[in-house]
Amino acid sequence: MSLRVAIAGRPNVGKSTLFNRLAGRRLALVHDAPGVTRDRREADAKLGDLHFTVIDTAGLDESPDGSLEARAQLHTETALQSADVILFMVDGRAGITPSDSHFASLVRKQHKPVLLLANKAEGRAGLDGAMEAYSLGLGDPVAVSAEHGDGMSDLYGFLRPHVEEASEASVDDEVVELSKDRPLRLAVIGRPNAGKSTLINRLIGDERLLTGPEAGITRDSISVDWSYNGQPVRLFDTAGMRKKARVKQKLEKLSVADGLRAVRFAEVVVLLIDAEIPFEKQDLQLADLVSQEGRAIVIGVNKWDMVENKGERLAELKEMTERLLPQLRGVELVTLSAKTGKGVNRLMPAALKVYEAWNIRVSTGHLNRWLEETVARHPPPAVRGRRIKLRYVTQAKSRPPTFVGFCQRADDMPASYTRYLMNSLREDFGIWGTPVRFTLRKGKNPYAEKS
Repeated sequence: MSLRVAIAGRPNVGKSTLFNRLAGRRLALVHDAPGVTRDRREADAKLGDLHFTVIDTAGLDESPDGSLEARAQLHTETALQSADVILFMVDGRAGITPSDSHFASLVRKQHKPVLLLANKAEGRAGLDGAMEAYSLGLGDPVAVSAEHGDGMSDLYGFLRPHVEEASEASVDDEVVELSKDRPLRLAVIGRPNAGKSTLINRLIGDERLLTGPEAGITRDSISVDWSYNGQPVRLFDTAGMRKKARVKQKLEKLSVADGLRAVRFAEVVVLLIDAEIPFEKQDLQLADLVSQEGRAIVIGVNKWDMVENKGERLAELKEMTERLLPQLRGVELVTLSAKTGKGVNRLMPAALKVYEAWNIRVSTGHLNRWLEETVARHPPPAVRGRRIKLRYVTQAKSRPPTFVGFCQRADDMPASYTRYLMNSLREDFGIWGTPVRFTLRKGKNPYAEKS
């Protein structure tokens, strides 16, 4: 297992900026407003030839018990306890504040190697703050600029012996890690307060993500590695997505963009909806987005414990699904309660089932035998007195299943008949819960050039 390095400090000192620099890509949201980060985030990091795991944490802040900020701080303390090395960051330009002094004592109690970083010290801007940081009792401060990369050589010198020591102690663990299969990427999306973070916590059996009654707690997509019956899974928690017209603040726009990026990188998407107010316009738009991106989908109906007439409600939901989401015909509904855990055990089997359909490959011979039977059962219509003849069909790719049919007059084929072929493909080959692409192309005329 690689060295775990946690970045801690009060809000808005530049922790997420340093996290993104070490991770080598923009993973964490960065904004001028304090308190943007709420959940801890982990990523593989690289500094020169050093490889380790870096952990971004919520800003330490004195808050009343039970508040959202206090709950976020508990997650930060958990991250500090799990880390091998702590980077305690202060704002070199603002100098040392009472909050810095208070939380420096919290870091000292961890009894772990600590490097004190005075950030925002471009040029000579933060030198005074760096000298003032000696008062924290965390050793010699290092002036850095997470935004511009200044001071990274000093950080490298501090981390190198710790990374080497961790590497020597975990050679056997790394061999096991390399033999594992690639994890299944599963993203959970939905409107604000649908219960996405609560569901992931229930799946992994740990309060890994910050939850609460407040809407919009999650701000950026957080990945969590997990194993389901020996199958590695990477879960992505995303920010709640509201209607575009309601998203006006820059921070929320960044959160939504981060969630959409998670959908594009996912293989299976769980669309979590509220059982009491299902299939709102935003739910339908999110389902359509998943379809357009070509991702496999499972619809999770959360808060099922609040429903009284469950049989009638389920029949109503299935009817609404078929009527409102024809592009995702046969998508599976999983009723569950993330709060109580009832029904959550059915979610992963449904996700793995739709993942198999998403990866399906059908041989050309099998497809053409299917085409012959399907056309015989319902021939293509005659257009302008001439019947269109389908020559053959083949699968161009999977993920999602994409099929191409060839005929002489592809442009004249009615859209209704193309839908008939696509629905027949779903029924005959069991391709449910995933988008299916079916296009018609005009076959090449071998006599065109000669004539």
